[in-house]
Amino acid sequence: MAELRATAVDAVPGLVLRPAIAADAGLILRFIIELAVYEKEPDAVVTDQDGIAASLFGQGATAKALIAELDAEPVGYAVWFASYSTWLGRNGLYLEDLYVTPEMRGRGVGKAILRQLAALAVAQGCGRMEWSVLDWNAPAIAFYESVGARPQSEWTVFRLTGDALNTFAAGR
Repeated sequence: MAELRATAVDAVPGLVLRPAIAADAGLILRFIIELAVYEKEPDAVVTDQDGIAASLFGQGATAKALIAELDAEPVGYAVWFASYSTWLGRNGLYLEDLYVTPEMRGRGVGKAILRQLAALAVAQGCGRMEWSVLDWNAPAIAFYESVGARPQSEWTVFRLTGDALNTFAAGR
């Protein structure tokens, strides 16, 4: 199965996309917090560096991450995992997070990350690549539409979390 390898991006001189390693857990957490602030949910991040290390790099981890570095400085990251479509009968790639630092936006970093993940999805035989975006995030929506992605407006995401998840699981 195809794996992500460190890759220099010709379209953005000095940009390298590389697989994240356990030593990046603190950096990834920093980016997660920055993304949460941008998405107006700074208090929603409840994990810590150990949680990131365990969930991305520990035994049985199913999510993957990459780091974008411009001239050896970290400027963004992505986290993804395998999804599955019963209709296609194939795996997919679900992009959980794509983040580029504010000062690096508009320089092709996000597009390079998205393209790298699309190439990985194709190499792995995935039937699709999906992600969610907040409905008020017009710059992200415009960016995604510019690369050919289309919103799935007929679907509504539901979520069970925290006490609601625990209560339901317990049969109460």
